[in-house]
Amino acid sequence: MEQKKDNKIVLHTCCAICSGYPISYLQDMGYQVISYFYNPNIFPESEYQKRLAAEKTLCEHFNCELVEELYVPDEFYTVAKGLEAEPEKGKRCDKCFELRLQKTAEFAKKNGIKTFTTSMVISPHKNFVKLSAIGEDIAKNYGLEYLAVDFKKKDGFLKTNKISKELGLYRQNYCGCRYSLR
Repeated sequence: MEQKKDNKIVLHTCCAICSGYPISYLQDMGYQVISYFYNPNIFPESEYQKRLAAEKTLCEHFNCELVEELYVPDEFYTVAKGLEAEPEKGKRCDKCFELRLQKTAEFAKKNGIKTFTTSMVISPHKNFVKLSAIGEDIAKNYGLEYLAVDFKKKDGFLKTNKISKELGLYRQNYCGCRYSLR
């Protein structure tokens, strides 16, 4: 029996470490999860490929559809222009979040999916309230729903790390952009 379209949710995924538990959680909520991998911020391309390969392994494990958006780093550099010296968690990061969630909303709208969210909020380094506000603002502009779930709650970060270890997934040591390598 095919699942109803109303059951679908687009999960913006930044990496397999962050998306393991969110995929599992959303599936347990009854959603048919579409992992949307759009990350033009990741530097260098070899790092992007490692993260994408890990996401593919994760999605196979959870029988979850993976959609890989084109990797066009200039999309990130355009929104980061003039903000290169910003500290982590500053305005450059906000612009990066906006870019990726905007593209996620565009994908959801184009495909008739009413709800989207992001795995980025599971990171203890990311501000749930700020990311949710960005997601909700974008959702309003597209007539969509942003599902604000703090995946860190109830040991979500520990659970996502356990999943990644069990699957032997690649684990990065920086957020993703060349500026976060500092």
